Formats: sequence, structure tokens, C-alpha cells
Amino acid sequence: MSDELMTIRQMCDAFGVTPRTLRFYEARELIFPERRGQHRLYDRRDRARLTLILRGKRFGFSLEEIRQLLELYEPGGTNKAQIAATISVGRQRLADMERQYAELSEAIVDLRSQLSDAETRLAAASNDTTTG
Repeated sequence: MSDELMTIRQMCDAFGVTPRTLRFYEARELIFPERRGQHRLYDRRDRARLTLILRGKRFGFSLEEIRQLLELYEPGGTNKAQIAATISVGRQRLADMERQYAELSEAIVDLRSQLSDAETRLAAASNDTTTG
């Protein structure tokens, strides 16, 4: 995407979000579109921020975590602080996701076992009624 400004509709189409989502992020001061009358116009910075917001949400970061990471950005700088903070938050989130994955895997195994037992009991009950 170039340096050109994009309308709310173009942003929605480009990022697969709704106007409501964009207005929500604007209200939370995560993106800062230019206002021209009733129109919102989004620049390259807004697009970059929205990309990071959506990525953070996909990984389960809270909006506050995303805000804090975005605030660390230094235009023209090395952004070492932002990168280090992102790694730290990302590692914490990854540990949470791995714990949830292990719990979910265990629950899936348990549910499969319960379903198998129930199917066996149902088959046995069906056999009892047809033979008796």
C-alpha cells in the first residue's frame, strides 16, 4: 500500500474489518484517521498500526497491551524498547497459549473417551431391547 489516504470503506475492504471496528479502535485512540468533515481518511501510519492491532488481537493480546506496544514506537529510531517489550509480551502469551492447548488437548481426549463409552452403552442397550 502506498502513502495515499484511504477511506473507511477502502480500509474495511483491505483489512476485512467493519466500519464499527475502525471507529472502535479510533475511540480507543489506537488509530488516528484524518477527519475531513464527516469523512475519515487513513494514512500509512494508520494502516501499519491496524496491521499490528489485528495481529495482536489474533494472538490474544489485550487492547491495553497492544496500546502500550504501539506507544513505544519511535519513528526513525531502532525501536529496541518496542521490540524487547513485544518479545516479552509475546513469550508470556505463548506460554499461556501452550498451557491452554495442553488443557484443551486433555479435554478432547477425555471427551472422546466419554463419547466412546456412551456409544458402547447405547449399542448395548439397543441390543438388549432387540433380543429381549
